[in-house]
Amino acid sequence: MLDIAEELHRWVGQGRDVAVATVVAVGGSAPRQPGAALAVDGGGTAIGSVSGGCVEGAVYDLCVQALDDGRTVAERFGYSDEDAFAVGLTCGGTIDVLVSPVRGGVVPAALAAAAAGETAALARIVAGPDGLLGRALLVRPDGSYEGSLGGPPARDRAAAGAARALLDAGRTGTVEIGEDGSRCGQPLTLLVESSVPAPRMIVFGAVDFASALVRVGKFLGYRVTVCDARPVFATRTRFPEADEIVVEWPHRYLEAASAAGGLDGRTVLCVLTHDAKFDVPLLEVALRLPVAYVGAMGSRRTHEDRNERLREAGVTEAELARLRSPIGLDLGARTPEETALSIGAEIVAHRRGGSGVPLAGAHTPIHHDGPPDPAGGPGDTAREAVAGEL
Repeated sequence: MLDIAEELHRWVGQGRDVAVATVVAVGGSAPRQPGAALAVDGGGTAIGSVSGGCVEGAVYDLCVQALDDGRTVAERFGYSDEDAFAVGLTCGGTIDVLVSPVRGGVVPAALAAAAAGETAALARIVAGPDGLLGRALLVRPDGSYEGSLGGPPARDRAAAGAARALLDAGRTGTVEIGEDGSRCGQPLTLLVESSVPAPRMIVFGAVDFASALVRVGKFLGYRVTVCDARPVFATRTRFPEADEIVVEWPHRYLEAASAAGGLDGRTVLCVLTHDAKFDVPLLEVALRLPVAYVGAMGSRRTHEDRNERLREAGVTEAELARLRSPIGLDLGARTPEETALSIGAEIVAHRRGGSGVPLAGAHTPIHHDGPPDPAGGPGDTAREAVAGEL
């Protein structure tokens, strides 16, 4: 639900009647993950998606019914091979959906927090005894919470603790707790949706390739910073879509950002400066930070020369193994836009554990959720230089 929080928050603020269907579990080759949502207002307007189109019509009808009777219901949708027109997922997977009206409680507060970019988690009961479906807690980063799941206080404390663990990791998923708050008794399944600030992409080097990469980064949901030591290039005119433009030596900015707690395990660093006097001190810092991705632009000759300079500066082989260079997947890219696409594709493959090979004719999963290899991650065999001496 929090994936469409901004629009839902606006609807609730306008006093609209709203019902929301949220994916709470998936199996097989389901197109959307837990937390994906479809919302319908009293006028029949719909936003969001739970299946990419396979079962939207049936879920829409369930939302309309929830608006009418005020009930929260759970429904499972799966593949039907007996009737081509039956409601089902043609991809062969299954999804479990919770459908509930938004009428008071902590859900509006959770939507407001997510819309404002605050860190918070919404924990809802999605499986358990009758009468408990949809009960919710809003959990803050410090462990405090609002709302109640009903029953003994230990139930709320256990749920808040479980939700905070997922929130600390910035993850959305399901957890189980005992009905009485312990691991004993009838289990309750909670869907915990985490709302965290957008991950950061820092692009070093205010070059033409950077302008295209800023657009790709924004499209992928990153908060994008452009950093360059040259004020004539690092301007708002050149990078109107960047969230932040910094004029500073790259390594100094990165050291300051790290010291201020402005980086985390989701941060991606893209080094496009293509100049040893910037690249070497910057990468010496970057490769020792616990960030998700470090990539650097350059030809293979530039890459080898840069690696030697980094070794001379004391960077270890294990640290060098984290560097994605030449940056990007082998798409045959030439233009700044094509190159930015190849970089964005590598970042997604690294994040999701994808191989980077074509899906056609392959026997790999379409959807990946495995963690990347800390020594460089999946996709190394597919990674190539962008074309030419950049």
